[in-house]
Amino acid sequence: MFRALFITLLLLILLGAGVGAGGLYVFYRYGSGLQDYNQLATHDPDVMTRIHAGDGQLLAEYAIERRVFVPLTALPPRTIQAFIAAEDQNFFQHSGIDLTGVARAIIINLKNIGKGRRLVGASTITQQVAKNFLLTNEVSWERKVKEAILALRIEKAFSKERILELYLNEIYLGFQSYGVAAAALNYFDKSLDELSIAETAYLAALPKAPNNYHPTKKREAAIARRDWVIGRMLDERFISPEQAEQAIAEPLVVVAQRRETEFVKADYFAERVRQELVDLYGDDKLYTGGLSVRSTLDPRLQDIADRTLRHGLERYDFRHGWRGPLGVAPEGVDYITAINNFEPPPGMFDRKAAIVMSMDDRGVNILFPGANEGYIPLQEMTWARAWAEGEKLGEPVSRPSQVLSVGDFISVRPEIQAPEVDGVAGVLYPPNTYGLSQIPDVAGAVIALDPHTGRILAMTGGYDFERSEFNRATQALRQPGSAFKPFVYLAALESGYTPSTLILDAPFVIDQGVGLPKWRPANYTKKFYGPSTMRLGIEKSRNLMTVRLAQAVGMDTVAEYAQRFGIVDQMPEQLAMSLGAGETSLLKLTTAYAMLVNGGRRIEPSFIDRIQDRNGLTVFRHDLRECPGCDALFWTGQGVPQLPDNREVLAQPGTAYQIVSMLEGVVQRGTGRRIKALGRPLAGKTGTTNNQVDTWFVGFAPDLAVGVFVGFDQPRGLGFRETGSSVAAPIFKDFMEEALAGEPAIPFRIPPDLRLVRINGSTGAPAVPGDENVILEAFLPGTAPSGESQLLAGDGYTPGFSGTGQTVGSGTPSSGTGGLY
Repeated sequence: MFRALFITLLLLILLGAGVGAGGLYVFYRYGSGLQDYNQLATHDPDVMTRIHAGDGQLLAEYAIERRVFVPLTALPPRTIQAFIAAEDQNFFQHSGIDLTGVARAIIINLKNIGKGRRLVGASTITQQVAKNFLLTNEVSWERKVKEAILALRIEKAFSKERILELYLNEIYLGFQSYGVAAAALNYFDKSLDELSIAETAYLAALPKAPNNYHPTKKREAAIARRDWVIGRMLDERFISPEQAEQAIAEPLVVVAQRRETEFVKADYFAERVRQELVDLYGDDKLYTGGLSVRSTLDPRLQDIADRTLRHGLERYDFRHGWRGPLGVAPEGVDYITAINNFEPPPGMFDRKAAIVMSMDDRGVNILFPGANEGYIPLQEMTWARAWAEGEKLGEPVSRPSQVLSVGDFISVRPEIQAPEVDGVAGVLYPPNTYGLSQIPDVAGAVIALDPHTGRILAMTGGYDFERSEFNRATQALRQPGSAFKPFVYLAALESGYTPSTLILDAPFVIDQGVGLPKWRPANYTKKFYGPSTMRLGIEKSRNLMTVRLAQAVGMDTVAEYAQRFGIVDQMPEQLAMSLGAGETSLLKLTTAYAMLVNGGRRIEPSFIDRIQDRNGLTVFRHDLRECPGCDALFWTGQGVPQLPDNREVLAQPGTAYQIVSMLEGVVQRGTGRRIKALGRPLAGKTGTTNNQVDTWFVGFAPDLAVGVFVGFDQPRGLGFRETGSSVAAPIFKDFMEEALAGEPAIPFRIPPDLRLVRINGSTGAPAVPGDENVILEAFLPGTAPSGESQLLAGDGYTPGFSGTGQTVGSGTPSSGTGGLY
C-alpha cells in the first residue's frame, strides 16, 4: 500500500511538473512579444465630435467610430448589471480567466460534437478587452492562449472598474455603434438612463454577434437573446420576477436609424464649423477627439433663412421662364418602368418627380413612381414661357405642348387652388392636381448675426447643400455695388460733413489719360437731379453724388474705412471703388453693417461659442472677457454683473447713428421702401452692379443684422430691371417679418450727445412753417444748420453745370465696374 501510494504521489509530482513545465513553455512561447498592455492605462478611445446649436440641439456629428465615451461612474447600474449577467457573471471574482466558465464551455462543446454547432467560448470581459485592444479577431487556439495570458496581466495591472469602463465604451454593438452610449442612441434614440430593462437587456445581448441579433432582419433571434439576458439578470437577482415578466412582455421597438429631425438642418453652417475645427485641431482631433462644440446657431432663425432664400430664388426663377424638363424617358421603355428608375436631382424639397403620359389643350396627365397618377391644368403652366438668353421670355403659353412633350421627366408641386385672376380668387382644384415647377438656376445666400457680439445666428450659402456645397455667404467674392455706399458717407460724416450737406447731382466726366475713354458714371435712372442732400443721395442711391463725395473726402480715406470695417483689404484708391466695384463676401459686408448699428464698435464674426474636450474641460472660448460675479450659485441681493465693453471703437457713436438714420430713410422713402410695409424700425441698403450681375440687400434691426445676396455662380445679368430692390430686398423682408414676429418694435438707439433737428428733407435747411417734406435729422454738437447749406460740386468736368461749392478733395477714377442702384 505504501509503495502504491508512493508511486501515485510520484506520478502526480511528475504530472504537475510536466504541466508546470508545459505552462512555462506556453507562457514563454506565446507570452513573449505580446503588445504592451500598460498602454490601456492611458488609452482614450476614439470618440465622436458633436456640434450643438446655441440652444443645445444637435447640429452634426463627426467620427470614424460613432462612440460617446461615458465614465464608469456615470453609467447606470442597470447597464453594468445587464452586461455582467450576460457576458461574465463572475467578473468581480475571477483574476482574468473564469475556470468555471471554461469547464462549462468544454462540457457543452463535447456534447455538441458532430452536431455542426459553433464552439462555445468562455471569454471573460477582461479577455474581450485584451482581444479588442491588443489582438485580432482571428479564431484560433493560439489567439485564445495569448488572450488568456494578457487577461491575467491586465487584471494585475488595472482595477476591475477600469477594465469594465474600457469594455463598455469600446465594444462594437452594431448599427455603427461603438460603446453602450452610442448604441442606446442609435437603437432607441435614448440616453442610457432612459432605457427600460428590456432595452438594456437587448444591448447586453449584442456583444457576441450583433448581426445575428439584428432587431428587424433577425427579429425572433434578437427577442430570444434579449429574453435570455433578462433571465440571467433575474438569476443574478438584479431584477425582480415581476420586472422580468414585464420586460419579456415588452415589444422590441427600435429606430432603424437616427431620425433626421434629431439634427438641426444647417448644412452650410455645420460645414463652416467643421472647417474651423480642422484649422484649430486637425482632422484627427476632429474625428476621434470627442470634442463638444457649442455653436452660435439659432435653429429658428436658420429655418427662416433656409425657407426665405429658397422662396426668393424660386420667385425670381418663376419670372424668367422654363428651361426644360429634368430629362426624357428612353425610347421603348414603358412609363411605369421609366419613372420608377428615374433618379431625381438634389434640391427637389417638396417637389415630386413625374413623367408626362399624355396631354390635351387643357392640361397634362402625369405619372409618379408607384403608378400613381396626377394632372397639371394649363393655368399652372402659363408661367413657363421659354427661357431665352439675357433672362428674356418666349411667347406666352396657350397650350401645354408649347412647354412639355410626352415622356418628359418633370418636377411638380401639389396645388390646391387656381391662380387669382383680376382680383378674383381661383376655384379649388380636385385632388391630385399639381403645378409645374423647376429647380432655380440662380444662387444666393442669407446670413444673420448679432450686431453686438458678432455671433452668427443663421447662415445658408445656397439653394441646397447637396446640389452645391459652395458657400456663397463666405466663399463667394462679388461686387457689392451701392451696398458699399454707406461707408463712403460714413467717411464723409467723420470728415466734417452732415446729412444735410448739399451735393451736386450732375454729369461727372474725368479724362483717364491718353488712349483711354473718359469715365462717365451715371445714375440708374440716367437722370440728373441737381443739388441734393447727402441723406437723399443715399436714400435714392445716387451714383453721381457718391462719386463727388468720395472725390471730396479722398479715396485714400474711403479705402481706409473699407479696410477698417473689414470689407476690402487694400482697396485700390480709384473713384469706381466708391460705387462698390471692389469684391467682398456677404459675411464681411453684413458684419460691417452690424458695426454701424452697434454704435461703431468692432466685432469679429464667430460660429463657435465654446469647445470642450472629452473630459469636459473648456479648451476654446470666443468671448474671453472676465465676468466677476457671474459664477454665483444663489442670488443674495447682489447687483447684476457688468461685463466690460472692450470692443475697439471704429467710428464715433454719433456718426454711426447718423448713417443708421439715413439707412432707415432708405427703407422709409428710398430704394428699400417695399420693406416699410413691416411697420418696424428697419434700415438697410440695396446693391446692384452693372448689368444687374450681383444684387444685394444688407440691413438691420436694432439687435439683428441680416445680409442677402443673389446672383448666378457663373456671373451673368439677372435680367432687365432686376435689382437689389426687386430680387434681394423681398428676401430680407420675408426673413425679418418671421424673425421679428412677436418681438417688440424697439427703435434704434440714439447716442446722448446728438441733437435732433426738424429739417426740410429736400433742401437740408431748418424747417419753416409751410414746409411739407419735414424730417428729424441727427446732428453732432455744433453742426446743426442755421441757414443755407454748403453745396459740394467737386472738381470733375461737369458739362452744362457751374458748381458754386468749395472743392474739398479729388481722386483718380477707374474704368472698372461701378454700382448702379
